Amino acid sequence: MTMEVFAGVPVSDLARAIDWFERLLGDVESFDPNDVERVWTVTDHGHIYAVVAPADAGHAHVTVFVDDLDAFMSAASARGVAAESTETYDNGVRKAVFRDPDGNEVGVGGMVDQD
Repeated sequence: MTMEVFAGVPVSDLARAIDWFERLLGDVESFDPNDVERVWTVTDHGHIYAVVAPADAGHAHVTVFVDDLDAFMSAASARGVAAESTETYDNGVRKAVFRDPDGNEVGVGGMVDQD
């Protein structure tokens, strides 16, 4: 059985969220299912979507895992989005925390470079 994952992020302003997420995620496929949502396809079966829901805005926690965290962070920084913090866990995973304009947390994790 194949499953699709859609991680929802409630936002107060869709245009502002679209700008921020596109700067964070870079050139990934996206679509607009209706007037209050934007969906970004981040893996073959994984999607992040922003939805206008002002009462819930700022309460999301989404984490994605990438194969090269340094490259992701460098590219996001070049597009004007910087991590709020980074952390390295005992198991060799690093996580960078980004916050959108509403305060939603988007964590991006990756393995520590073993060079």
